[in-house]
Order: sequence, then structure tokens, then C-alpha cells
Amino acid sequence: MLLPAPSWPIRRNTVPVQLTFMFRCPDVHQRLEVYGVGLPKGEIEIRRCAKGFQRKDASVRKVFQEELTQVGEDLIEISQLVTEAIKKATTSFDGADVDLAQDVIAADARIDFLQNSLDERAIDILALQGPVASDLRMIVGSLRMSASLERMGDLARHIAQLARLRFPATVIPVQLAATFHSFAEQDIIIATKLTELLETRDLEVARDIFKANSVVNDLHLSVFKAIAHSDWKEAPATTVDVALASRYFERFADHGVSVAQKVTYLVTGDWQPNTSQPV
Repeated sequence: MLLPAPSWPIRRNTVPVQLTFMFRCPDVHQRLEVYGVGLPKGEIEIRRCAKGFQRKDASVRKVFQEELTQVGEDLIEISQLVTEAIKKATTSFDGADVDLAQDVIAADARIDFLQNSLDERAIDILALQGPVASDLRMIVGSLRMSASLERMGDLARHIAQLARLRFPATVIPVQLAATFHSFAEQDIIIATKLTELLETRDLEVARDIFKANSVVNDLHLSVFKAIAHSDWKEAPATTVDVALASRYFERFADHGVSVAQKVTYLVTGDWQPNTSQPV
């Protein structure tokens, strides 16, 4: 807004001077030009406008930081629900507990809802706040992490659906029961560590996730070696169930690694998507 030149006479020996003030706001760039700064009225108007924009800028920044904090808290909440889901899913899978399996299947809708809400919030921040640098990395990373967490919830649901499908029998034959018990242990470790990582951003926790994923990969390979061996005598339906279940456990761990890599990037600024260990 251009303030009009004063209508009252300027004193003699007062040289007209132009001062330009730029106020940085998301939606406003005000330019104030005042002639005759020796006049008291001009000084008062400048101070009044400047303080007003400073207050507005501080208020906008506060809201922005609150929204960023809420995005982080939403990620943690989704991760906690995923941890609960995989614990219940693996218990129902091992023990053919159809009621527990049904709880996991029903609870997945909550994870989906939270992911959609987080994504909408993040897109609003991108559109209205125009974040840059580390703030921009945080928002874009949150969009991708929420997708991985939501997929982890889906995989826990798939494991529970297998348990429900084969009830009252168990899904896995006796000779592979120990292998899938180890699968469950490692996936629960990954999910639990993931929540801790999102809360603390401790890269040592990220390394624990990568180590657990290496164990899961070895287990996944051993399952496919077992069903491809000449002494495998199980029915085709059981073979399909075993292959699917192994894939669900393995992909659950992979998505956990994906989230851990993105948190590592937020902390270090170094993106290495093809590595399994942080530098």
C-alpha cells in the first residue's frame, strides 16, 4: 500500500526522503513509501504498520509450526496402530484365533482414515504455507511415510485374513512353524522400533530396523527354498498360503525400512534409497 504524500507543508531545510519497507508474509507483500520522514505523523504510521505485519507474520509462523508438529504426531499414532495390528495379526496367525483376526481386519479402517487425514493436512500445508528446505522435506517425506505405514497396516490385515480363512486349522505346516514364529518376532521388532524412531529420530534405532530386515530377508529366502525342494509334499493350497504369508511378512519389513530411510534422510539430508544401512 502506498501512503499518500502528506498534505501539510514540509518544513524548510527538510529534504524529502523515500524509505521502502518490505514485509514478508505468505500472502502479502506491502510496500510503504513515506516522504518527509521528519514529520511526526509519518513516523507514527510507519511504526504502526510495521508492528501489525510483524504480529501477523509471527502468528502465521506459529500456526505453521503447530501444523508441522501435528503431522509428526499423526505419523506416530499411525505407527502405534500398525504395531498393535501386527502383534494381533501374528498371534491370530500362530494360534488360529479367528476373533483376534477379525479385530485386526476391522481396525485397519482406522489406519486408512488417519493416513487420509494426514495426507490432506500435508497437502494443505504445501498449498497454503509454501514450505522450503527442511520443512518441505518434512512434508513431502511425511506423505510418503504415511503411505508406507498404511501399507504395513494392510499387510497385517492380510496376515489376519489368512488366519481367518483357514480357521480352525493353522495356515502353516508344522515344519515351517518355527520359521514363521521368527518372522513374527522380527516384524514386531521393526514396527516397535519404527515408532521409537519417529519419536526420537535416533539413527541407532534405524540401524536396528535394517538389521531386523536382513533377518527377515533370510527367512523369506529359506521359505522359498523349502517349498521348492523335492521333499515338499504339502497340498497346492497350503503351498500358496505359505508363499503368500512369507511375502506378507517380508513386505511388511520392507515398508518399515522405507520409513526408516526417509527419517534418516530428514535427519542427515543424505538420500540413499538403494542402501540397507544408513551412512
